[in-house]
Amino acid sequence: MTLSADEALATTRAVRRRLDLDRPVARGLVDDCLRLAVQAPTSEGNETWHFVVVEDAATRTEIGRIYRDIWMSYTGVAPEDDRPGEAPRERSSRYLATVIGRAPVHVLFCVEGRPEGAGVGDLAALYGSIIQAGWSFQIAARARGLGTVWTTYHLDREREVADLVGIPYERVTQVGLVPVAHVLGDRPLRPARRRPLDEVLHRDQW
Repeated sequence: MTLSADEALATTRAVRRRLDLDRPVARGLVDDCLRLAVQAPTSEGNETWHFVVVEDAATRTEIGRIYRDIWMSYTGVAPEDDRPGEAPRERSSRYLATVIGRAPVHVLFCVEGRPEGAGVGDLAALYGSIIQAGWSFQIAARARGLGTVWTTYHLDREREVADLVGIPYERVTQVGLVPVAHVLGDRPLRPARRRPLDEVLHRDQW
């Protein structure tokens, strides 16, 4: 796949319903994306990021169970249940909750330090580098025909996931969970419908 920078930026979507759950993802592809992720701009040169790549099926299944349970606690329904009149985005979220444990690869994006008690400025500095690395990873994955979605539901039980994969919870914070898979179907990923720029753009004053 050959994409210009503009094409990759405009078509890197949150892929949920089109994750190919049965096709393996080569370790080299994920590593290539992570090599680009660590080239992301950093918060004042702050390279405190870590990446936990989960390939083990049993571990992914358990993470998926935790994710599903938390999703149910927010919505009050089982993700397998159909909901008449549901918006496409809600349907997409519900589907992911049923299958995320089957995604061929999970990547946990982590940063050294803990957010408890931190002020806005300190939180921005803590998350500033890892968020940009995560986005770089997703763009790199898109350029290689892979689908990803940045998710955070599991963070309600962050310590449990930390224990599952050996992350030292007391000094390392998980920031996102990204399932990785090839994209199903031949339909290309396209730019999303967004609010017009003039509705969200402010110059000099709000």
